[in-house]
Amino acid sequence: MLPFIFGALGLAVGAVVGAFTTHAIGESDRQAAKHHRTVANELADKYTNLEHKYHELAGKSKEQIRDLTHQHALDEVEKDCLRLAVRLHHSLIYLMLDIDRDPTEAALKEFVNAVELTNNVLCKINEELIFVPSDYYVRNLIDAVQRKMIWESEDFSNPSNINNEESTRKPLPRENELNKKGITMKLEPENMSEQEFQKTYNRIRYTGDQLLKYLKELRAGRFKEGDSTQGLQSVEDNITKALKALAEQKYQVAVIAAMKAGKSTFLNAIIGADVLASESEACTVCRTDIRPIDAEQTPRLLEYQAGKREPIVLIEGEAREIQQRFIERTHEIRAKNNQDNTTRFELEHPIEAISTMPSLAGFTLVDTPGPNEWESVSFNTTSLKQTALEALRTCDTILFILDYTAFRDNINSELLKDLIEQRKEFLAENTGKLYFVLNKVDRKADRDRPIADVIDSLRINLVEFGIPEPIIYSVSGLQGLLSKLIQQGKATDSHIKDFEDFFSARYAQRDERGRRIIPLPEEIAPQALNDSGIPKIQETVIQTITQNSGWNLLSDVLDELNKAAKAIDETFITDIRGWQLEFEELLQKVEEYKKHSDSAKNQVTTVKKSLEAQKKLLISTFSQGINEFAETANKRIASEIDKVAENQSKKVSKNKNNQNLFTYMWDKFSSLLEDSSSSDPYKIKVKNKNDAEKIGKTINEYCTPVIQSFWLDTQDRLVREATIIREDLVQKTKREIQAISDELSESIKNDLQVEISNNPIQFYDFEFSGIDAKIQHQQEVFTRTKKESRTNSLCCKSDKVYEVDGSYQETLSYYEIDLRLISQGIQQKIDSQVERNLKLLQRVIEQQVSDDFRKGEKQINDYINRFQDEFDSLLKQRATREVEASEVIDTLESQRIKVSEYLNELVSIREILDSWKPRNRQNLLKA
Repeated sequence: MLPFIFGALGLAVGAVVGAFTTHAIGESDRQAAKHHRTVANELADKYTNLEHKYHELAGKSKEQIRDLTHQHALDEVEKDCLRLAVRLHHSLIYLMLDIDRDPTEAALKEFVNAVELTNNVLCKINEELIFVPSDYYVRNLIDAVQRKMIWESEDFSNPSNINNEESTRKPLPRENELNKKGITMKLEPENMSEQEFQKTYNRIRYTGDQLLKYLKELRAGRFKEGDSTQGLQSVEDNITKALKALAEQKYQVAVIAAMKAGKSTFLNAIIGADVLASESEACTVCRTDIRPIDAEQTPRLLEYQAGKREPIVLIEGEAREIQQRFIERTHEIRAKNNQDNTTRFELEHPIEAISTMPSLAGFTLVDTPGPNEWESVSFNTTSLKQTALEALRTCDTILFILDYTAFRDNINSELLKDLIEQRKEFLAENTGKLYFVLNKVDRKADRDRPIADVIDSLRINLVEFGIPEPIIYSVSGLQGLLSKLIQQGKATDSHIKDFEDFFSARYAQRDERGRRIIPLPEEIAPQALNDSGIPKIQETVIQTITQNSGWNLLSDVLDELNKAAKAIDETFITDIRGWQLEFEELLQKVEEYKKHSDSAKNQVTTVKKSLEAQKKLLISTFSQGINEFAETANKRIASEIDKVAENQSKKVSKNKNNQNLFTYMWDKFSSLLEDSSSSDPYKIKVKNKNDAEKIGKTINEYCTPVIQSFWLDTQDRLVREATIIREDLVQKTKREIQAISDELSESIKNDLQVEISNNPIQFYDFEFSGIDAKIQHQQEVFTRTKKESRTNSLCCKSDKVYEVDGSYQETLSYYEIDLRLISQGIQQKIDSQVERNLKLLQRVIEQQVSDDFRKGEKQINDYINRFQDEFDSLLKQRATREVEASEVIDTLESQRIKVSEYLNELVSIREILDSWKPRNRQNLLKA
């Protein structure tokens, strides 16, 4: 159009010029002709200039149009490349997970090629490249080759499969051949070292913190745009809970010993301070928890009492001050028969053994009373034994401290009989966390048997007690403690003197003249510490914790973070697909989803109903066991009373080889029993009220611990059996809810035509409290609300639970004790306590099963609500921002890239963590 206009304009200008010229020639006035020529020339020049400008502007315009068109095309190509790269990125993540589950050499080669091609695309569009951990290829290649060799070895085990190909098979690649990146590799999985555990812990915590920060920023940005992001609230809560568990998780190490075995000194050696009362000063009167604090914090000693929520701070200060106050308080409790109902102590103090591992901030040493300490006090012996049994069931590691001086002479420890012999099967299944520590080996004399021989004898005893492969260490707790104190510069003159008296001479050397020269304590303290065996025990305990409970915690937290990251990613996937669909089609998909989600909720309700039968089975297990306990206890008491009556009628003196109620009474009241002239053997006559009360009290002293011992063994067995039933029930719940969740996930995938993962229903150890914890919680609640009756109403928590007043009748000349009435009174107490226990345990079971189900139910409800909230938000956004659809999709795609980075990092951490997971040959074949 413009060229035509300019051409026409040129023609017009020429015509005007010609007209002016023609007009001038016809004029007589030449001056006028000259003027016309001038005007015509000006018009011609202006036209020429105008034409030049047009062509110049037309050229520039065409160039700009080409540039704009080219740039737009490049932008579209870049967007397409970015979308493609994101999809490739996600595909590679899922491919890495598949390879981890089933690595093969061919798959690894294809994976390497895919990563290179994807990074080429990302490089050209100036995006961050995909990072694959340096050990990923090597580790999986080793795994693939090992699998191949295992299967081939299975073929070789059959003679018919052996042929000439055997000589041509390739050997397992050497480290140098596999490790092209220069990383030191080993063919067998290694245990996690302390440094590796701490590093992985830090990496998980940092990634979790960053993911949580990113999610909060994402939600804040969406909130400004009018999206409440309620669907992501549960995701944020779960990340927070997981990170809290990572920081606060407790690792309990129970230390159990017979009295005088040197347990306190051993614990002091682990702590690195002389803070607990030693064996010569006091014995354990209740449980003591030693929890670590930072070196700059002030140590303190706390006391917990029944019925009180908050502990009493006994003292804050240095180790020596705490030790002295601890001793004083122990003596007070003994002298007053624990009238304050002290349940446990807690010592907050730096623990040298874990001083370099912030990841074990929840590490707790549990000092539990041993069997002979149960009988060394006149109060609450039930609680002491119950503490030890709970430790066996619940602690992460258990150290049995044994006295070398006893086993040196082949004396069987009552510790082994009371705690191990009756629990053979349970302990045999948990040998990985049991260690036996032969303490005081520094007391070996030259004439004594070699320590190795003593350990061999002890091992034989342990095998006979039901421990198939006992792990035994020999240590000197005193040598370890003194060595640490000297190295830290905290040893007192008394500590140094003890070290010099007992240990320095062992490190003496002779000079050139043969004279013995004893080094200074600080010169030999490092070697003496190593020789004490304490560092080896510390290393073993930490290794056990990090490789088992610690590994499980890291794995659980990592799973939760991965689940959260996938939830965020699936939110983007859903939104992107929602913006791509036509609005009417989207409405239809949302309605279909509501139907699927309603169906899922109904199915979950059905699962809940099916659990009722399983819950009844759990309750039945407890009820049957408790009733058996009552029957056994009643028979035992009746039998003891009958024996007293029988011996009374026959006037039989006590049999020293047969300890029973009669012999127990005979030891205390032989003259009274001999003088009794009652014709009824079930009645005992005494002359005064004081003697009658003494006999009644003596019967209670004998019967009460017998009944309590029955009950504690029964409860211990019931809790262990119920724990197994409960775990099976949890797995059943998980499987059934998982099936519902998977069905819902598949419907979302099919309806929206998107690639999302199934929602894993998970029960994490860090939020999975056991039956012991539930029972203790119920007892504490009962204690706080029923303070006035706590001495005779608790679930076998008091020595007075089964006590009855000795029934006697006053006559004119004597007092008569009726054994039948005493027997009936005790049996009534047993029946009453059984009724209380049944009600308590039924509450515990119902609460526990309900809690377990709610955990699974909440996970699927969170999943349902997350998508529903996302759909609701999507519909609102579509109604107001429809014209911005392409820009919204581009924004979502770019935001999704950041989530992919977190998923990549979590996959990388999982690879490292799994490389430390204990794997035997059977597990390898099943993988």
